[in-house]
Amino acid sequence: MSTAYATAHAETLDPPRSSPDLDVRDLEKRTRLMRIITRLIAVSDLGSREIARQAGLPVQKISDLLAGRLEHLDIDELNVLRRTLELEAP
Repeated sequence: MSTAYATAHAETLDPPRSSPDLDVRDLEKRTRLMRIITRLIAVSDLGSREIARQAGLPVQKISDLLAGRLEHLDIDELNVLRRTLELEAP
């Protein structure tokens, strides 16, 4: 059996997985919110722990956001972070 045949056959048995919760529009919204939030964090005097505490989220969520791991945050969490940071803005 050739490698090409084995690879083609494997794809029919195990089709590529997709993440149904990350459609294009949702990903665009998350990306837009992430950019806004990271700018607000950059100008904020608060640290990650304080931001997380005020938003009621685990610190790991802030770390994920700053590392660009959008799949770890949903739209609601991003909106909570944005509102929290906007309240702190001068």
